[in-house]
Amino acid sequence: MLFAVSLPFLNEIVALFLVSVLIAYICYRIKLVPIAGFLIAGVIIGPNALGLVQDQELVDMLAEIGIILLLFTIGIEFSLDKLSRIKNAIFVGGGLQVLLSVGAVVGILLLFDVDWKVAVYTGFLVALSSTAIILGLLSEQGKTDTPVGRLSLAVLIFQDFAIIAMVLLVPILSGQSDSIQDVFIVLGKAVLLIAVVVVLARKIVPWILEKVAQTRRQELFLLTVMAICFGTAALTNLAEVSLALGAFLAGLVVSESHYSDHALSEILPLKTIFNAVFFVSVGMLLDLQFVIENPLLLLGIATGVLVLKFILSSVSLLVLGYPIRIAAAAGIVLAQIGEFSFVLERAGRPAGLTPGGFGEMGSQVFIATSVLLMLLTPLFLKVSPKIGELLAKTPLRKIGENRKETVSEQESTDSEDHVILVGYGPAGRNLAKVFKDTGIPFIVVELNPNSVSEMRENGINAIYGDASRTHILEHAGVYRAKLCVVVINEPRITPRIIKLANYLNPTIEVIARTRYLSEAELLKKAGADKVVPAEMETTVRLFSNVLRSYLIPEEEIEQHIRELRKEDFQILRGSIQEAHLMVLQGLDEEGLHTRAVLVKEGSFAAGKSLGELMLRNKYQITILTVNRGNKNIGNPAGEFTLKAGDRLVMVGMADRFADAAEVFREAEMPEELRQEF
Repeated sequence: MLFAVSLPFLNEIVALFLVSVLIAYICYRIKLVPIAGFLIAGVIIGPNALGLVQDQELVDMLAEIGIILLLFTIGIEFSLDKLSRIKNAIFVGGGLQVLLSVGAVVGILLLFDVDWKVAVYTGFLVALSSTAIILGLLSEQGKTDTPVGRLSLAVLIFQDFAIIAMVLLVPILSGQSDSIQDVFIVLGKAVLLIAVVVVLARKIVPWILEKVAQTRRQELFLLTVMAICFGTAALTNLAEVSLALGAFLAGLVVSESHYSDHALSEILPLKTIFNAVFFVSVGMLLDLQFVIENPLLLLGIATGVLVLKFILSSVSLLVLGYPIRIAAAAGIVLAQIGEFSFVLERAGRPAGLTPGGFGEMGSQVFIATSVLLMLLTPLFLKVSPKIGELLAKTPLRKIGENRKETVSEQESTDSEDHVILVGYGPAGRNLAKVFKDTGIPFIVVELNPNSVSEMRENGINAIYGDASRTHILEHAGVYRAKLCVVVINEPRITPRIIKLANYLNPTIEVIARTRYLSEAELLKKAGADKVVPAEMETTVRLFSNVLRSYLIPEEEIEQHIRELRKEDFQILRGSIQEAHLMVLQGLDEEGLHTRAVLVKEGSFAAGKSLGELMLRNKYQITILTVNRGNKNIGNPAGEFTLKAGDRLVMVGMADRFADAAEVFREAEMPEELRQEF
């Protein structure tokens, strides 16, 4: 006889996820970020509204897992080499932003006779901005690599470090630990843990991950990463140091491995789920009755926080010498209260600390203000360029105008107009050699750890990871890539890679290799621009298509074909002749900045005239030719109307093609991609 097992919290979890999905979908339709939907869902299902979820302790427990995974992923993404280029913006700009914000709040509260410890604690809450929302929006809109994006990232990184110190200081501010000896004990434990983590990161964990990766078992790799994440967090908890520090250090351990990108792509779905629970739990804390009774108070405080953070964040970046246009744009993006402030508020609550020292009322004011500013963050990002340009027309423009602006070139190493080569088997190796010889920028995505190690030893830019995952393609620079060449022997995975690359960057050209002619039609339907069956001299046709896309002269292509056919397709490793390099001197202007884009059914461009699209005026993109059927229409006029199936040959800069992606992207996401998104 079978007995039904009753889970007392099952109905509440079902209500939590169902309402979250519904509200998040509505927010997607009205162009609000999903986090806003989760916050609103929390308000609706919480005890202060419909009361569908009463077990706050259960939600808090799930939210803690979300916090651990959020900090863990931030640790993985923390690249010392990359971030050293913006160290001044991190430590000077970020440090000033936190110190000025805390100092200003402390000064204001002291005027109202608030205890200085409570004032400092409240300053901590106000100083932090939303890493999850800001980075999510910047990534979604392709603005991570803009000056404003990089400056915002720099300040957020310092804040993520600062939260660790802030959590450690909570017991001292609450009076639970009065002696300076206790402070040094806690800091000593933290330093010792960091030292242990450095040893693990350099010596042990990379070796473990390499051995696990060599098994080629995805489930084993994911379990290993999860064990490192929660194991490190548990160790810090046993040492009576914050879980936040442990989770971040766990990510830092993994980040030093060659497999960090793959680890991040594997754990992102879990992080998304538990982060959603975290933001729902924040919304559940909001008392709607309190909001209804005190609208003017909340609007006044929210406006005050907005103005204060905008001014102080802008000033912090102006000190570095950035123009008012960029500093102000980044300042308004950072002008909300972040999710880590809720982590800090949770840590302060058991210790008897509340925002402003006003008890439950202070907590409700803090929660309502934070939720409101989070909901407004997409608007902040949208208007940030206009605010920067507006202030640049005032006398404030003179601030920093004679100082060097270095953020746009020196701090960016991301590729553009490059080839993403998926696979490093025999065909991939030959292609990589040709790309290297011809000076075509490329990056390889490969799931064989031995091949990745070999490429890195040979100076080839390689990523270990699954190219069918969004994060891996994003790390490979898909938004600014010109071509994606797929040469893996995975007939089940290849169509997904093609669809994902086309969805993320509708202006990318996808060339795919298949073993059999019978599979060619399937890959064409998936969106491949060109399919080369192995039965038809795969390597030669693949690299010929790539070189023609970069406008390499035909005689040079023929030369490479002859070299490939020598010694059974082995490319000669001699140095490139001087004349060979001269042929390529014009490549940058002529070949790199062209795109061949298919107008898809259901895209915004289908059925619109060129005048309506305003590609030249809005994106500085010029259409050279439209191919329709067997006809080529050169230099089409503004009244020319595009149809689904038209292929456009366009010229423009990589970042402008990234901006114009929405024009050519399918209105409906392909069914196979919806699970990840």
